[in-house]
Amino acid sequence: MKHALPLPHFLVLVVAVILAAALTLWAAFRAGISLMAVGLLALAGAGVVRLMTRVE
Repeated sequence: MKHALPLPHFLVLVVAVILAAALTLWAAFRAGISLMAVGLLALAGAGVVRLMTRVE
């Protein structure tokens, strides 16, 4: 039987992801990288992860 993730742990994970995203965007803007470039890099990264995790 699977146990559910406790609510406080889930909320901490959500906050951690939001903070990591904010830090990433702040660092990119600080380095002078445009929002479009950040988006394209994220899209390319998601594509690579998708291709690497394919199970046939």
